[in-house]
Parts: sequence; C-alpha cells; structure tokens
Amino acid sequence: MSKPTIRDRRHFLAGATALSAAAMLPWSGSLWAAAEATRGGRLRISVDQAVNVLNPLIARVNPEYLVAELLYSGLTRLSAGMDAEPDLAESWQANAALTEWTFRLREGVVFHDGSACTAEDAAASLRAILDPANAAPGRRNIGPIIAIEVPDPHTLVLRTDQPFADLPVTLTHPTAKVVPRTIAEQGLERLAREAIGCGPFVLERFEPERQVVVSRNPRYYDAERPYLEGVEVRVYPDPTAEGSALIAGDIDMMLSTQATEYERLAHAAGVKALRVPSGQFLNINMACDRAPFDDPRVRQALALCIDRAAMVDFVAEGYGAPGQDTPVSPAYRYYAEQPPKAVDIERARELLAEAGHGDGLDLTLVASDTPSTRTQLAIAVREMAAPAGFRITVETMANSTYLEQVWQKGSFYIGFYNMQPTVDALFSLLYVSDAAWNETRWNDAEFDRLVAQARSSADDAERTKLYAQAQQAMHDQVPSVIPVFFDLLSAQRSYVLGYALNPRGAVFQLDRVWFGAGAPQRG
Repeated sequence: MSKPTIRDRRHFLAGATALSAAAMLPWSGSLWAAAEATRGGRLRISVDQAVNVLNPLIARVNPEYLVAELLYSGLTRLSAGMDAEPDLAESWQANAALTEWTFRLREGVVFHDGSACTAEDAAASLRAILDPANAAPGRRNIGPIIAIEVPDPHTLVLRTDQPFADLPVTLTHPTAKVVPRTIAEQGLERLAREAIGCGPFVLERFEPERQVVVSRNPRYYDAERPYLEGVEVRVYPDPTAEGSALIAGDIDMMLSTQATEYERLAHAAGVKALRVPSGQFLNINMACDRAPFDDPRVRQALALCIDRAAMVDFVAEGYGAPGQDTPVSPAYRYYAEQPPKAVDIERARELLAEAGHGDGLDLTLVASDTPSTRTQLAIAVREMAAPAGFRITVETMANSTYLEQVWQKGSFYIGFYNMQPTVDALFSLLYVSDAAWNETRWNDAEFDRLVAQARSSADDAERTKLYAQAQQAMHDQVPSVIPVFFDLLSAQRSYVLGYALNPRGAVFQLDRVWFGAGAPQRG
C-alpha cells in the first residue's frame, strides 16, 4: 500500500515586517474560485455523530466545527498550508516587538439578522471566549491576549503579554467566531437555539440527532461565494451505511471516512476518494495526578508494550504513521524526530516491579464508540500490554456518555484529537499545566517553561531548539501514549468541485465548493 509523502512546511515569517507583508497582500474571494465555478445546488454532507452544540464558541467535535464554520465567520481562516488568511479581518499588522496586533475589518458586513458587524462585536466575542465563566475551548488557544481595544468601528487592536508571532494563526481556532456584541455581553444562552452569525450560510433547520440544514447567505461579504444554494448536514452513525449512501448518490460528500471503508469507496463508480497526511491522533490518557499513573514508571512501562508499526496497520489500516508519545507529527512545523520505542516486555515488567506492582496491575480502559478506532486501539493495548502484567478491561460507551462522564474526568481512557494549527496551540490545548483540556493532569514546570519561552521568541532557531526539548520531555515522561498518527480520509461524488482536505481536520470551507456536471437537482 503506497503512502503519500508529508509535505515539508518548514517556513517561518520571523518578524513583524514579514508577517505584515503577508497579511497586507491584496485579497479577493475570486482568487480562490476557478473560472468554471457555478452557482446552485444543495450539497448533502454526512457526519458520523450528532451536532449537539449550536453555540460556536463552545463547539467540541468536527461536525459542530463544520456547522459553526457554515454559519459564522472569524477574524482569520486557516489555509491548507496552515497559514492565516483573511476572513472578517482583511489585513493585519504587528509592531516590531510582536506584542501588539492591529486588524483592519471589512466594512459593510452584517449579521444574519441584518445588524452591522463591527470591531465592537469582534472585541466582545473575544472577551467572551477569554472569560473563564463561559468555558470556551478557545480560551487557551487564541493566544496570550491581555488587552482588546477598538479605535474605530473597523479597527481591532490586540495586545499580548509577550511576543507572539502565531496570533493570526491561533485566531483561526474553529471556535473563535464573531457573534453579536449584545449576545456576547448579555448571555450566550440564545446561541444554543438559534444562529446569528455573518458566515456564508444561514440556519434553516436544526435537528441535532438527524440533520442541520443551511441556505446561502445573500448578505455574505463576498458577493461571489458561497456557490452552493444550501448544505444539508446529515448524521450517519453507522460507517457502512454512510459509505453506501455516498455510493448510491444519496449524499454528495462525507466529512470523514474510516480506513475500513476507504478502499471500497476508492473503487466505487462516480466516487472520488480523498486523503492527506495529518497530525490527527488517538492518545491513551493516564491521570498523572492519581495512582498508579502518578508514577512515571507505570506510564513508561505501558509505552514499552506498544508495537507502533502494528498499530498503524491494525488501527489505521495502513493509512498513517507511528507515533512516539509526543503529539507533534511530521506534518507540523517544529517537528523533532524522537528515538523509536521498540517493544520491550522485559523492561516493562521491571519498571512495573520498581513501581511496586510486581504482581501486575488491574485497570479499566474506557473508549468512546466514536470513532470506532478508539475501541480498536483499546483492544490492541489490552492484548499488547498483557504479557508485561497489565490486566486491562476495555469499557466501550456512547460518545455522548463519554463526553459527559469520562472526558477530562477519567483516569485511563482513549482520547481523539485533530491536528492544531501550530505546535504552541497543540501544547496549550492539551499538555501545559493550565491547558484548556489538560486531561492527563501532567503538570511539569520545565515543560511549561520551554513552551512559554518558545512562544515568546521570534527567533526561528531558538523556537526549533525549545520545541525539540519539549517534545523530548513528553517522549521520556509519557503523560499519554500516542502510538499512531492518522491520515485524513474522506470521499465525495465526482461532481463535487473546489474541495480539498485540510490537514487540520477541523477546517472545511464549503463556501468554496460548487457542483459540476452530473450533480443532482434538488429543491
């Protein structure tokens, strides 16, 4: 089975001048539209789990990110090259110290209810995201913002507590959307039942367990986009039924597909299979603040039981690459290759004995049923770790139950994460002590220092060195076992044009999609 080469993205804009120049280039939606792009049609796209959250600021999973992107806009968007591109902000500049960023917003933008969208709305939205009371996932991921100012209705100034070169990219976070100021300041509850954004589509119908229907926003800031008249997001919990629906033409595109279905779809008439290397991963999370995982020797012992090459074949069906217990894949800038961890059962037994578990350990490993690769990984871990003395019981549960009862609360469970736009965003989301989702509770002061220092530096060589040291710390201490990275897989009907998988896994940009010849006619 052939594997694509991961594109080398080692580029860096290491100063305010370069950053500003990139952002100030002339921009138009027409640059993205092929000459043959046509308007019309209603796209049906399938997702594998319910869209339970409509409020874009607290979305948690890919289907919710998709709906948020259809209905709302942010200041910036993420390109396939993992760079920031204009959205509501048409340009931006930084001062020489990279501590003050000035964003110039588009004029004439309106929300779906007809009210004007100004810099005041953007400022209020960012303040709502940064407010701990709102528990917004973007709080720790949009940058170290300490001050927000609005000099005029179309200018937004953001100040950070340290030099921060990544700010325009971190503002592409899928939950960093702009909502009306009145809602952001007076209560976000309203966004749980209706959508008032200024995105490319407006909400028609919201049925969380079944479908979400949106139609073209006639007031969108780009008069050319979106090309589609509407999008229907349909929930297909069963992957086989979902693939069959695509082959039959009942749906036009899948948000993602499992590796077990990919080959069938790749050989189906009228279907185009899509694939891109990514930093998406499953991790085996261990509560580092609770016994037995508060002893790093237990975590290290488990890591030595895992056959990583076998995991790529068994869990990823060959569509992926081995991981070495750091979440940074080769698809990231600042990736640092770590020594491969070979299976060493004897050493794993020794480590368990040194930690006081000479008779082995009885553990329960929890796995959500979505995606199904979580359960596959859990079963593989159970079998691989048994010879070392780990007696693991696998408990599988519905994803909704997992999110409510286990995620960020459990001691031993399988996590699932998309690639983040930057290494800093990844560490800030999951592994620094004050991370938004520090589910391992791994609180390492030296790791925190390395990440903070790298975030503050505009020197590319220095950042490379610091991020390499941070990855080494994770490789050695194993706050979570990360045995495999997944290629992103999807499929669409051949008449769907203008779409490309984004390595981030949480970026879709259906406003740039159109129908070609052979597309179905739908009302």
